[in-house]
Amino acid sequence: MFKLFTRKKPDAMFRARAPERDHRSDALRIASISDSIEDALQASRTEHAGLERRLNDVLARAAMTLGNDADEYLDREPANTELQNVFSFEIANGERRLRDLETNIRHFEALKAALEASFPHHKNAIATNR
Repeated sequence: MFKLFTRKKPDAMFRARAPERDHRSDALRIASISDSIEDALQASRTEHAGLERRLNDVLARAAMTLGNDADEYLDREPANTELQNVFSFEIANGERRLRDLETNIRHFEALKAALEASFPHHKNAIATNR
């Protein structure tokens, strides 16, 4: 049993990896996390921009069906009233999603900042994603 602890062969001795190899492995892991955060951030920004454009378009179309007379709502055609109700529902959903995306973007940016603060010695691995 004690022979296991008293090996004489140098090749059977414990050897740790080289520090450069450890640093490289850590940098790859950190870069992977940084890539994921950056991908999520870019996807959220792209979705936000597209939704904002579509929402502005719907707002313009809704304004056209609304009319500009003070008593327009009294003699509005039923089809326009129904369309206005649909627009109102979709606009509310779009605005809710925009708020959600803005929150997500702030959170992803905070994750990115936390990653940079947590691993200051790996700034090169994180910076390759910008």
